[in-house]
Amino acid sequence: MERRKFLMGSGLTIAALALNKFTSFASMKDFAAAYNIKMINDKMGVFTEQGGTILFLLSDKGLIVVDSQYPDPAKHLVAELKKKSDKPFDLLINTHHHGDHTSGNIVFKGLVNEVVAHKNSLKNQKKVAADAAAAGKTIVEQYYPTSTFEKDWNYKIGKDSIKAYYFGAGHTDGDAMIHFPEHKVVHMGDLVFNRRFPYIDKTAGADIHSWIKVLDKAMATFGKDTTYVFGHALDPEEIVGNIDDLKAYQNYLQKLLVFVASEMKAGKSKEEIMKATFIPGAEEWKGEGISRSLDAAYQELS
Repeated sequence: MERRKFLMGSGLTIAALALNKFTSFASMKDFAAAYNIKMINDKMGVFTEQGGTILFLLSDKGLIVVDSQYPDPAKHLVAELKKKSDKPFDLLINTHHHGDHTSGNIVFKGLVNEVVAHKNSLKNQKKVAADAAAAGKTIVEQYYPTSTFEKDWNYKIGKDSIKAYYFGAGHTDGDAMIHFPEHKVVHMGDLVFNRRFPYIDKTAGADIHSWIKVLDKAMATFGKDTTYVFGHALDPEEIVGNIDDLKAYQNYLQKLLVFVASEMKAGKSKEEIMKATFIPGAEEWKGEGISRSLDAAYQELS
């Protein structure tokens, strides 16, 4: 599917939102004044407004939602999906714990039968909330995953099957990929930042070396005929792509490690390394936040 054809659908516009105080660093630049629903096919689509990309399935038996952004965007999504289907909400799945993917969970309380995530995602979400509360910070009410898995998870609703996979640490130690085999669509969550400098959360077990291997497993599992949905992108229109985008992102991670390792070997200090403005061999990656990548790589290589 060509990206530009995919993006021909119309968007829905509302007033601008104030950023929620409970947010991950990755999402702080994701403020948006419009929300958009773009259909991938007649049953599946993506929703964007403020935070990580949401994927949804309009099953004949119920509605499946992957990630929830923040409470206000989640409310907008729920209202729009009710216009598209008279079926009940069945399931909410979190790709990982960050607030720009889970703060909207609370909106689905009483709507869905369960919330599913990797076990480490639940652990991390509880820790972040506890740490914020201990620091006296204001956070949104939490609705934690009610069902977790360790390696993989399977679900069947009507004619549609859903599979979740955990291949190891990457962006955090709890990132899952959510696959819809009949539609050949997979939500990669924040395991792919498309052409945008990523957030690498070392406080939650991120591992760049492992991340590279995770992407190898993803490409081997889902293949070249799959539509890949990304958590974030430099161009907001490029949140859906193909296997070449995964290869390009994997190259970014590899080149990041090579660059930082070579700078360290040359005797440069961390302060000197942090002055870099691009990663040689992966110049497509731009935007703000290269320091996050450099710092994470330095930590890992040290």
